[in-house]
Amino acid sequence: MPDIHIHRDHQLGLKAARKIAFSWAEKAEEKFDMECTYEEGDTEDTLTFSRSGVKGTLLVDAHQFEMKAQLGFLFGAFKDRIESEIGEQLDALLNAPHPVAKKKDKPGKAEKVADAEPKKAAAKPAPKAKKA
Repeated sequence: MPDIHIHRDHQLGLKAARKIAFSWAEKAEEKFDMECTYEEGDTEDTLTFSRSGVKGTLLVDAHQFEMKAQLGFLFGAFKDRIESEIGEQLDALLNAPHPVAKKKDKPGKAEKVADAEPKKAAAKPAPKAKKA
């Protein structure tokens, strides 16, 4: 059975990395009909995903993402393409602009935008990914 292994380092911290992993899970559910379960830990989170012919995990911590997946016989023929596409998705999520916390002693327009972002996130419908 072919295996996929993708590793990406980052400097985002666990909280921001968790948001990226959760975003990836939402896209995997929508685009690939994956069933995802997200389990938060103190220093590392585990995203488990599966569908017929594919199962795997995405380990998320403050400094890295590590994905391992097993492909069934039919998906094995597309291993390189699948691995490339997942890698590109993670890279796009990691390279997207991430809000940086601003100091509260100098309120300004940028700070107001940063303060507004959590409200938008709270208004989003709950993703299908389940916290275990």
